[in-house]
Amino acid sequence: MRVTSADGTRIAVYEYGDPAAPVLICVHGYPDNANLWQPVARQLAEHFHVITYDVRGAGESDHPRGRAAYKLDRLEEDFAAVLAAVSPDQPVQVLAHDWGSIQSWHFVTSERLRGRITSYVSISGPSLDHAGFFLRSRRPAREVIGQLLHSWYIFYFQLPWLPEHGWRKGWADRIFSRLESSAGGMPPERGERSLGDFVNGLNLYRANVVPRLLRPEQRRTDVPVLAVSPDRDAFVTTPLQTDVSRWAPNLSTQVVRGGHWLPRNDPGLVARLTLEHTRRVAGWQV
Repeated sequence: MRVTSADGTRIAVYEYGDPAAPVLICVHGYPDNANLWQPVARQLAEHFHVITYDVRGAGESDHPRGRAAYKLDRLEEDFAAVLAAVSPDQPVQVLAHDWGSIQSWHFVTSERLRGRITSYVSISGPSLDHAGFFLRSRRPAREVIGQLLHSWYIFYFQLPWLPEHGWRKGWADRIFSRLESSAGGMPPERGERSLGDFVNGLNLYRANVVPRLLRPEQRRTDVPVLAVSPDRDAFVTTPLQTDVSRWAPNLSTQVVRGGHWLPRNDPGLVARLTLEHTRRVAGWQV
């Protein structure tokens, strides 16, 4: 299926399971595409109508040019278009990872989408606005410094030309693969990602990170959230993901064993946590 976003960008959408079942929308991160969710989606398809989609710039979705096309508000328009196509009348569950989680925090704290999301499972991805306040808070220096050290690549991605060059030549992929492998991660299968997934997605960082960290908004949600933090995540520390109850009072947290790409490394665990969270907070049984 393809849906068209507000600015004309076409979004590729994939479906698993019974269309009559409750809808679960999975949002992938960077530099992945919707293929990341296949093992998880297959396990959850007996409980949900599972929807995955290629975020703009990735996979089979359109690849708009210019960083302004990758702002969080544009990503929200994409999600709204998917939502209108797959569940126009009923709220949905959301499961997201990495940059999928970053943008999904934007969705669950959006007034426009109020009442459209019933529950949210976030893996290895904080709200950029919450991160901006985290870095300003009077936290132990080791926590702030630790997160900055984990986030070194964000500053690298702001550089012109060099990050694209690294992906095209292959050495950047080798460096990041070693980082994940050192934390027990599993590399993606050959062909699971394309060069476009790496290069186009850099605009996610360039369009959003610095403005949001410098001028964060106080974004809150009443949606029940489960924040899942792998204990060997090479890129996101646990406090940044889990210490957000002031913004999300219906928050549960789960620290699990594993590295950053948990949906790939342990899809069974992701499926179980998602099902348990949904059963705990939903008004119906799945």
